[in-house]
Amino acid sequence: MGVVYAVLFLCFVAYPIVFGEMRGWTPGLAGLSYCGIGIGTAIAVMLEPLIRKIISLHPNDPQSGRPPPEAAVFAVCVGSLLIPIGEIWFAWTASPSVHWICPILAGLPFGLGNGLTFIYATNYLAGSYTIYAASALSGNSIIRYGLAGVLPLAGSKMYTTLGANWAGTMLALIEFALIPIPFYFYRNGHKIRLKSPMITKGV
Repeated sequence: MGVVYAVLFLCFVAYPIVFGEMRGWTPGLAGLSYCGIGIGTAIAVMLEPLIRKIISLHPNDPQSGRPPPEAAVFAVCVGSLLIPIGEIWFAWTASPSVHWICPILAGLPFGLGNGLTFIYATNYLAGSYTIYAASALSGNSIIRYGLAGVLPLAGSKMYTTLGANWAGTMLALIEFALIPIPFYFYRNGHKIRLKSPMITKGV
């Protein structure tokens, strides 16, 4: 979640470069380029009833009588696939020779993936730590905001040195490398929870 959040904040560096400096858009017009990410995130919110139904199809936990926390991770798995797809799409349509709608549309899967990841990874943490959920979410926030505050500081230099194509590609490769993490938690999260004294204490 920390890396995903940091890359999202890096968009506040990348988009002005791609649409402002490279395409010559005014700051006001360049601000509209975030519509793709915004719409993608809104779609993630609107899909909540459908995703909630899919979560309820998972076998109930014998202790709680509800689907286990890992049931929410399936949405994070979907999000982990969509984020790098949107990132690589944006990276290779950033050039001014490509129509402007293409990099903006790349924000749809990117925003959708981010929305799914944040919403349902947060649900997973809260469902896992129960009475200690506030502490778990606070720790997660420290990691997320720490990385989100640091990475954008290097964003301008990174995009200047590597160019928009390869800077975005590098970020997408990192995101592709992280895809197995939610799948591992979806499959083995219940075993990991049993090894946590804080989680077992809170049940």
